[in-house]
Amino acid sequence: MALTKNERRLRIKSRIRKVVSGTEARPRLAVYRSNKEIYAQVVDDVSGKTLAAASSRDKDISSAKGNKSELATLVGKSVAEKAIKAGISTIAFDRGGYLYHGRVKSLAEGAREAGLKF
Repeated sequence: MALTKNERRLRIKSRIRKVVSGTEARPRLAVYRSNKEIYAQVVDDVSGKTLAAASSRDKDISSAKGNKSELATLVGKSVAEKAIKAGISTIAFDRGGYLYHGRVKSLAEGAREAGLKF
């Protein structure tokens, strides 16, 4: 029997997480994409703490006009600014099992524009 879309994504996610983990020096930028919103967190997996987070539900971003890809770019810029404020300049990108395309790519490019190094 064929896998559902979500089961397939979770398999890909587990393969990615075997390789990508966040440390204090190089935390992980984790992305979650729902049908309406997009969320990003900078996570230190060693201590299990979220160092910075942003989503399309934040007040400054949700009030902005644009399509979902444009909002994802704003989320990327916002999480990058918060991470840089916390003293983080390089990260490991975790696409969460999603294809590096569309909103996930927009978020990554927005983070790079704001100064994060992948």
